[in-house]
This record gives sequence, structure tokens and C-alpha cells, in this order.
Amino acid sequence: MSHEKCVDEGCKRCSRRGYFNRSSAAVLKRGRGRAICSFLITFLVLAGITALILWLVYRPHKPKFRVVSAAVFDLNATAPPFLSATMQFTLTTRNSNRRVSFFYDQLSAFVSYRDQAITPPVMLPPLYHETKSTVIMSPVLGGASVPVSPEVSNGLAMDEAYGVVALRLVLLGKLRYKAGAIRTGRYGIYVECDMLVGVRKGFVGQVPLLPSPGCKVDT
Repeated sequence: MSHEKCVDEGCKRCSRRGYFNRSSAAVLKRGRGRAICSFLITFLVLAGITALILWLVYRPHKPKFRVVSAAVFDLNATAPPFLSATMQFTLTTRNSNRRVSFFYDQLSAFVSYRDQAITPPVMLPPLYHETKSTVIMSPVLGGASVPVSPEVSNGLAMDEAYGVVALRLVLLGKLRYKAGAIRTGRYGIYVECDMLVGVRKGFVGQVPLLPSPGCKVDT
């Protein structure tokens, strides 16, 4: 066999070895990629199943709020359009969950009439709400005059003459869930309690609610 022929055959063998080496590396690379994808898919599926199981076990329900009584100590419009109001509301909040408790943070309350605030916001103390329990709150709101539109001032005079005033108690703040050792981050909570209050101008004291209302809760 000639020297040139040997060299040619050797080059071919080297080329074949290089091709097989490159092919093996590509196969190994593809195999690692598939293994990583399989691991991620399995992890996501297991995480989803775990989250679903926890949700089915705990299934947290929103807290329920209800206004049970109201007292009016001041509710008067003056000119130029200002309104002074001092009121106290007693409301209950119910946690019907067996395994989930609540933390209320940065909770504040104010009263509105015809979609305008008639009392400045009042900060309420932080509250821990245990499972299967009811908490009573009785915040006093108002005490300072606030500017209002002529529509609010005139509407209040007419409603007091009629003897029924539509008020809205608003609570807003942050809510955290606690289930065993697990605590969630803060979620916004917004509570609206619409009520019809039986009150006439100059009346001071406990007033009837027509009827005793429930509240809308958004979290």
C-alpha cells in the first residue's frame, strides 16, 4: 500500500472519529436538556397538586362584616358647604374558617354620604381574628367639619326632614391569612356597609337601622 493511500485512509478514520465524538456530545447535550425540562415539568405539576390540596383542605372564606347598631351625636350642614358629623357604629366581623385566621393591618374607617366622605379617616388598632370567632368593633368617627358639595348639604337637609338618611361605613386596610405555621403576604381589604339610618335634624343618640345591614367585602 502506498504512503499516500495510508495517509488518505488515516485522515478518513480521524474524520469519522471526530464526527462520532461530535455526535455523542450533541446527544449528551440533548439528553441533559430533556432531563432538565422533565424535572421542571414534574416540579411544576407537583407544586400545582400541592397547592390544590392545600386549597381544598383550608379553603379560606372571606370575613363577614355586619353593622348592628349606630349612634349619631352630630350631623349638621353649615354654610359655606361644610358638614360636621360625629357617629359611633358597632359592627361585628365573623371568621367562619376552621383552620385559617386573619391579621388586620393598617385598618381605617370613614363615613360617606352620596359618595362623598363626611368624616375624616380614623385609624383602627391592629386586630388578630382567630378561627371560628366573632369580633366586635365600635369606632367613633368624625368630630371635625369637612367640606362638601351643595348637593350633599341640600340632600342631607331633605333626608333629615324625611327622617331617613342613607349612610355608608367604609373600612379599608391590609389582610393577612394564617394557616398553621404558614402566613401569607398582605392583601388589600375593602368593606362597604350601606345602611338606612332613622334620624331627624337635632336628634342625638342611638338611632334605628332600617334594616340591620350586611356588608360587601372585597379582598
